Amino acid sequence: MSRKTSQQTLDRRRFLQTTAAAAGSLTFAAPAILRAKGVVEKLNVAVIGAGGRGGANLGAVAGTENIVTLCDVNEGNLNRAAAAHPKAKTVVDFRKVFDYPNEFDAVIVSTCEHTHAFATLAALQLGKHVYCEKPLTHSIWEARVIREAAAKAKVATQMGIQIHSGSNYRRVVELIQTGAIGPVREAHVWVSRAWGWQSEADAKKHGDLVSTQDRPKGSSPIPKGLDWDLWLGPAPERPFHDIYFPGPRWYRWWEWGSGTMSDLGSHWNDLPFWALKLKAPLTVEASGPPPHPDLAPASMQATYEYGARGDMPPVKLTWYQGVNKPKIWTEKGIPQWDSAALFIGDKGMLLADYGKYLLLPEDKYKDFKRPEPFIPESPGQQAEWVRACKTDLQTTCNFEYSGWLTEANHLGNVAYRVGKKIEWDAENLRCPNAPEAAAIIRREYRPGWKLI
Repeated sequence: MSRKTSQQTLDRRRFLQTTAAAAGSLTFAAPAILRAKGVVEKLNVAVIGAGGRGGANLGAVAGTENIVTLCDVNEGNLNRAAAAHPKAKTVVDFRKVFDYPNEFDAVIVSTCEHTHAFATLAALQLGKHVYCEKPLTHSIWEARVIREAAAKAKVATQMGIQIHSGSNYRRVVELIQTGAIGPVREAHVWVSRAWGWQSEADAKKHGDLVSTQDRPKGSSPIPKGLDWDLWLGPAPERPFHDIYFPGPRWYRWWEWGSGTMSDLGSHWNDLPFWALKLKAPLTVEASGPPPHPDLAPASMQATYEYGARGDMPPVKLTWYQGVNKPKIWTEKGIPQWDSAALFIGDKGMLLADYGKYLLLPEDKYKDFKRPEPFIPESPGQQAEWVRACKTDLQTTCNFEYSGWLTEANHLGNVAYRVGKKIEWDAENLRCPNAPEAAAIIRREYRPGWKLI
């Protein structure tokens, strides 16, 4: 794609400058594709994980790009995708995709959480553009590895948190960053989904997909066409059971997922992370039911303390999931939205969800004139990434931004699982007051699997 007019060049420059400012201090460089093979009209894309979110991501780019490789450990997913893209090569083991690097320019990773880092790092090391579903990785250490590898690769990267590309989040960020409610020293985020470890009665009440109190002792027949060993990947070897599969049943098990904290937290904590220019917290303290060795909780909460950022004051951010809610919500001090983010500033409050926001108290803001929009609209999470691959590498959820977001979300689970308020040494990836957290920050892989 070429820049046809000086006005297009100017528009793109404005987009880059504004997006970088809105998303934080991000670093970008010239695209590998443009250096290696010149201008491209269509990307050759390898899709790793073709079912569920993978199918949605595939559909989002298939209309404009060449789908050259399809990969999935589930034969059913692979066959359905191949029927729509008969010219694409089909592969079961994603590691074999990277044996033929000249066949593709970009990779979409939509596997289960515990294999994200393995497919993503392989692509980055080959200089390929990468779109990876959320959460970016299964652990804090993996997130750091991916963030640093992306910085070296100098390619277009994007994490799949589609809400980020909508207009509503942009308008909220503009209001917070232009001081509509004054300096923000406190923020709350809550989601009402209650999936995970809980009683059978509560699981039924909350519409959970499955209910279990412990890891099953038996096994179930492996579904036809599923390569269970490859699905397990770097995780410990376990016999198949239908309480694990299909997704998203697996997301409650620590070996493969991180529960609601990293799943919906990727979407919801994104808003305060973006608006308040957050990166690494100083401390994190969590509460909930006693930690289960295998299962993430249905309900819990975690409070993060962040230091000052530029002209923004220190802020305390609390995450709630399941039945947990902020005190101001339970006391009906604000509208009782099912899931939302609340910013509390010196002058007022801002309540927001995916599609709307409200300045509070309403009578104070009834004549408020909001600033003119200055964060450019996005063509969509996947389309934004495709555009970046072909032009300037600029995305708003690149792995620099989403790497920090992923680390922070995982830290909420670390604090919960160790059962104490943790101090966080971000530079050295350690909790000085909780050495027992090291095994969660970076876990051991089963024999035959190594990230770096």
